[in-house]
Amino acid sequence: MSAVVVVLDYGYEFDDLLIAALESSGAQVEVSADSAKVQAADGLVIVGQEDFQSVMKSLKKVRAPDLVDRRLAGGKAVLGISAGIQIMFEELFDDDILTEGLGQWPGAVQKLKSSQFQDSPWRGVSAAVDSKLFHGIENELFYFANSCAATEFPLQVEPPFIAPLLTFSNYGEKHIAAVENGPLTGVQFHPEKSGDAGIALLRNWLAAF
Repeated sequence: MSAVVVVLDYGYEFDDLLIAALESSGAQVEVSADSAKVQAADGLVIVGQEDFQSVMKSLKKVRAPDLVDRRLAGGKAVLGISAGIQIMFEELFDDDILTEGLGQWPGAVQKLKSSQFQDSPWRGVSAAVDSKLFHGIENELFYFANSCAATEFPLQVEPPFIAPLLTFSNYGEKHIAAVENGPLTGVQFHPEKSGDAGIALLRNWLAAF
């Protein structure tokens, strides 16, 4: 039976490519902000573009902080894409304007040193050892469209707890490209625009449910 995935509807006009990519990966997809549907789904996806104040304001209107907290408390999968990974951190900086994120992870997201896009948005990653998300696609290229990112992950984890798996890329400086942290996963790039590699990544995410 196909996994049910809800793409959170908070007013962001995302590309229909995301729904098509999730469906190609084997998911049954619905776009909704209904609390019951969000909590019942096998997976929740949050996607957006950098405009932290606007994104956080819109997310709060649909009670996203509570929706995410409740899902994670129940061990249910959440995937943040692009701004969707960024808002999981504590602090979001854009042009020196501070916006408070969801605080699921410590640290700050801020402009990278190379704030202008390079010739191509396609970049490789240094996948974390034992990454399930990048299994079989460690050497592929992915479509990045961000000028901001977290460069550090200041979370200290002691046994028996398992440290998050961090995947990095480089855009003017080394930055976090993906985080695998139990039920909470985030990617800085757009899987839905990353061709076959993006479909494979979404399939890997679905397989972890």
